[in-house]
Amino acid sequence: MSSPQNTLLQRDFLIVLAGQVISLFGNAILRFALPLYLLRETGSAALYGGVSALSFLPMIVLALVGGVLADRVNKKNIMAALDFGVALLCALFLFWMDRLSVAAMTAVFLMLLYGASGAYQPAVQASMPALLRDEALLRGNAAVNMVGTLDDLIGPVIGGVLFGLWGLKPILMVSGACFAASAVMELFLRIPYEKRPRARGVFATAWLDLGQSWRFIRRERPALLRVTAVLALFNLTLSAALVVGVPVIAVNLLGLSDEALGVIQGVMGFGGLCGGLAAGVWARKLRLRHGFFALLACAPAMLFLTAAVLPALRGAGYALVLAGCFLAMAAASLFTVHMSATVQGQTSAHLVGKVMSLIQSVAMCTQPLGQALYGALFETLGERAYLATLFSALAAALISLYARGALKRLEQEGTVARAA
Repeated sequence: MSSPQNTLLQRDFLIVLAGQVISLFGNAILRFALPLYLLRETGSAALYGGVSALSFLPMIVLALVGGVLADRVNKKNIMAALDFGVALLCALFLFWMDRLSVAAMTAVFLMLLYGASGAYQPAVQASMPALLRDEALLRGNAAVNMVGTLDDLIGPVIGGVLFGLWGLKPILMVSGACFAASAVMELFLRIPYEKRPRARGVFATAWLDLGQSWRFIRRERPALLRVTAVLALFNLTLSAALVVGVPVIAVNLLGLSDEALGVIQGVMGFGGLCGGLAAGVWARKLRLRHGFFALLACAPAMLFLTAAVLPALRGAGYALVLAGCFLAMAAASLFTVHMSATVQGQTSAHLVGKVMSLIQSVAMCTQPLGQALYGALFETLGERAYLATLFSALAAALISLYARGALKRLEQEGTVARAA
């Protein structure tokens, strides 16, 4: 069995990276087009927020399942099976979209899409320490993150053009082809895998595995509990405001075109790309305790969105939205890459997938609630939507200040563990 290497120039990591490029591009144009399709067809911010909230629920549950599977099942099989499955879903949606309710079809498809993503990402994350070590682990995480954000940059722009010209059908065709191609590539992966014995049933084993992860966090990395609470609060306030608020502001308040909304989503991806690049370039200099500065930068980002919907500044609204989205995603990406590499580096190999998925699932639990609330809030406030984004800015500032102590403590716990 091959051991992790301190270089990114190796066959299997490059296959994982290439698979991510193709698969996440298909995912990005779908995540852009499907909610926009719903918003254009219904015009309801509340329905948009409700469907967005529902779509996250299976992602939370299946991220936990995916974490257990990632540590017990061959990771390449997980990735390939899920990509083939989503390709099939695209074909089924294409066949049924003209025969069933828009809201029902979109809600079901988004739930399945996000659920597959929730189960897929733990396999990718758990494969990183199996393939990479030392500085290459941080740079590998930065590369995977940058691939995702690059797809988030290109996908919505292309999706906006395709959707504006021909509607949803060509997007479903392109996405299905991307997922199928990624699945074929992943069949050739060679990720180190050792089958672990299982004395009980599948569900009992999953429960025991998650319990083991929980005990590891509570006893050996208790600071992760506070960091997870920080992430949950950010998802409740900031992430939900961006996911629901940006399309509603662009379409309902500023009256922008599908192509313009695609550019906004692309700029968000570009911001994430810049944040990931910064994490890779500064790999040796970054200290976890300073991560709260990245979180704090999200507050002025939301102030740009607040200014965009003020009646006096509507003429500059498009530019202000672009600036706010870029800053928010750059800061969030920088923090996420560094945080992921820290947790992976401090966690035993047989626990990485479960610990990462447990943290992410708990942190995501608040996002559906936030999306539903912001959907109702934007619809109720109407022209006074700046009150919702202003609240998000204030919340981001307060939460980031609380995060300072939690990040410092987690950094200290990792130092003590390495010394022992």
